[in-house]
Amino acid sequence: MTEGASRDTYGGYRARLVEQLRAQGIRDLAVLRAFAATPRHLFVPEAVRHRAYEDAALPIGVGQTISQPFTQARYLEALGLSGRERVLEIGTGSGYQTALLAALADQVFTIERMRPLAEAAQAALRAAGITNVSVLVGDGTLGWSAYAPYHAILVAAGGPEIPPPLAEQLASGGRMVIPLGAKGAQTLTLVRRTAEGIRTSPIGEARFVPLVGEHGFDA
Repeated sequence: MTEGASRDTYGGYRARLVEQLRAQGIRDLAVLRAFAATPRHLFVPEAVRHRAYEDAALPIGVGQTISQPFTQARYLEALGLSGRERVLEIGTGSGYQTALLAALADQVFTIERMRPLAEAAQAALRAAGITNVSVLVGDGTLGWSAYAPYHAILVAAGGPEIPPPLAEQLASGGRMVIPLGAKGAQTLTLVRRTAEGIRTSPIGEARFVPLVGEHGFDA
């Protein structure tokens, strides 16, 4: 994180958010440290910056939202990252989740289909001093084959099924977290690639924006 980012006045708010996450059952210390260190206020529009550290989803423009921190913490915890992984993120959005991943993994490759969001996220990541992230504008359901396989994949939009390219780009022993189901209501699902094939297990109910693309919903 840059010196300017580390001198912000939001440290107390971040600490309170971490205590809320802990009270809701988040136990992974690396995940809690990532939330304590990541300046969420840099990733939300000025109009809602005063709400940056609420445990709530917030609008970021073009019909998209920054997810509720507890929801993000829950699926980051499910990925069980150790700090050495190469991670693929589908749906850069504001870039906040990308920043959290960057604190938890070695390399993050993230795809956003909306160029204005991708550019705003890149600017926020630069402002936060984060350098281990690569951003691509494109169809996230196709993945990013150039850097596959990935030890972990996180999909920040709800789709009808696991996109086949993402399953193919998941490393042996890797994990993917993806919301699966109809538009407006999904089941957050943990996907594992094992020697026997793909295995899935539900994490809980979720509500995400639709996953749009060749292997998702129509725009």
